[in-house]
Amino acid sequence: MSNEEKTKATFRGIPVVQSGQKYQTEVGFTAIKNGVKVRRDTPELKHGSKPKWLRAKMPSGANFSGVRQTVKEHRLSTVCEESMCPNIGECWNNGTATIMVMGSVCTRACRFCAVDTGNPHGWLDPEEPLNTARAVKLMDLKYIVITSVDRDDLPDGGAEHYAACVREIKKMNPETAVEALTPDFNGVMSNVEKVVDSGLEVFAQNVETVKRLTHPVRDPRASYEQTLAVLAHAKKHRPEVLTKTSLMLGLGEQDHEIMQTMQDLREVGVDILTLGQYLRPTPNHLAVERYVTPDEFELYRAEGLEKGFLEVVAGPLVRSSYRADQVLQKNNVGIAV
Repeated sequence: MSNEEKTKATFRGIPVVQSGQKYQTEVGFTAIKNGVKVRRDTPELKHGSKPKWLRAKMPSGANFSGVRQTVKEHRLSTVCEESMCPNIGECWNNGTATIMVMGSVCTRACRFCAVDTGNPHGWLDPEEPLNTARAVKLMDLKYIVITSVDRDDLPDGGAEHYAACVREIKKMNPETAVEALTPDFNGVMSNVEKVVDSGLEVFAQNVETVKRLTHPVRDPRASYEQTLAVLAHAKKHRPEVLTKTSLMLGLGEQDHEIMQTMQDLREVGVDILTLGQYLRPTPNHLAVERYVTPDEFELYRAEGLEKGFLEVVAGPLVRSSYRADQVLQKNNVGIAV
């Protein structure tokens, strides 16, 4: 089947867009499904089937269905769905979700990420802050993670809209703790401050990988140094706000590089670190170089705690916001690795 035929494929009359193909969004701009175009230079996975510790349960259950319905009714995007998170069933059944604001199409194209890529040309949903706050109330959440796509098409990277979402959540749900997992706002610190000043408890920006692998893993507009600078400024601007970041393993990093990254993060005051296994979302994305064992994750966690992190959440299926509400229990959020 040709690429054109694939793009026009349907299932029960509904258009099906293949991974890596362009499509027209509901609001009229073009995007690429799963963020990365079809590639011919990406090697196949070298390791065969996934090890048993990476097998997540199929999402199901009454609470899962309830959260999914709430998300749909309020026109919300969740990183749980858009990034193909393996923990969606577990988290949604516990009545928690990571809500993705500013749409589900990112202006960047990181080679590890399955979020769609395109240029929204300034589009924003003006009702999103209120809809997000209502959804949090309906789900009766005590802790909510708000994340977003990168919006390089907006003058402030979407910082004011992001902050408005946090403020509305706090206004309607004053007892709910809010974590913001943000873009880097191109390193413009006044925009970082807009979000940090919005009333949240935790500010997060993901470094994603070690310095040597930042490119090609991340989009060229992102950088290791820029993420460190954003995290440093957030902590300096509001010391009482916890700072957090995440590192994917299995992309070819060496142990000494992981240790150096931990040291760099501690030097800019990062409080919380999460470590998880990189899983290739589609054949167009970067290949997995190795599967990190549960025992190795346990050792990395111990090293991180020794370096002074308030908590290091580590495990094969750990993602940035996995069990985020339980982080301060300081027990690896109950994960036995």
